[in-house]
Amino acid sequence: MSDKELLIPASQADTAAINARTRRGRIQMLLLLLVCASPVIASYFTYYVIKPQGGKTNFGTLVYPAQEFNHAWLNVPLQGKWTLLIARPAGECQIKDEKCIEALFLMRQTRVAMGRESGRVQLVWVNTDAKPVDPEVLKVYDEKAAGLKIATLSSDPKMRNEFQAWLNKEGAGNAIQLIDPSPAKMMFFPVTNSPKEFSSMKKDLEKLLKLNHKGENL
Repeated sequence: MSDKELLIPASQADTAAINARTRRGRIQMLLLLLVCASPVIASYFTYYVIKPQGGKTNFGTLVYPAQEFNHAWLNVPLQGKWTLLIARPAGECQIKDEKCIEALFLMRQTRVAMGRESGRVQLVWVNTDAKPVDPEVLKVYDEKAAGLKIATLSSDPKMRNEFQAWLNKEGAGNAIQLIDPSPAKMMFFPVTNSPKEFSSMKKDLEKLLKLNHKGENL
């Protein structure tokens, strides 16, 4: 013990030693808490600061944040179901129009591929020009035969413009839109006739149906 320490009363020396040990203990505890909490801190930093620009999908493009759907845009309710939606003018969607028919076919086959879960998925075609649908198309893709609902847009120009803006975000206007039960667009898929890409699209939807039941009306 040094001469200086000999001059300090025993009670003060004991108090100083206790305070030093307490400080060391607190520092060690804080370091331990930081180590344990670092994964949580990292995830919060990634989510709120870096902002994920997508997620792992097999084929579809994840929409982040999800884009809310306005019920007033269409005459078909979307809430409570997973919805695959396309928007095409009936005047340009004839039975010989391969691009339009491919989109309808892909939606129908994706829903069928869900098997027992297919009742959780609805198909919607937004007829953007309100012209009569080709009778030949209706034979194959009506609601009874294919589970496809044909919707029309609101007559209100403001509502129509809002829908078109929502539809065309991220250049997805011609894509198949996947809308969750809330409803909000959370993914979109390009139209494809590739069996491999169809299989990947099917896996994306299967994964979502397996992991998410929130907000559904079954």
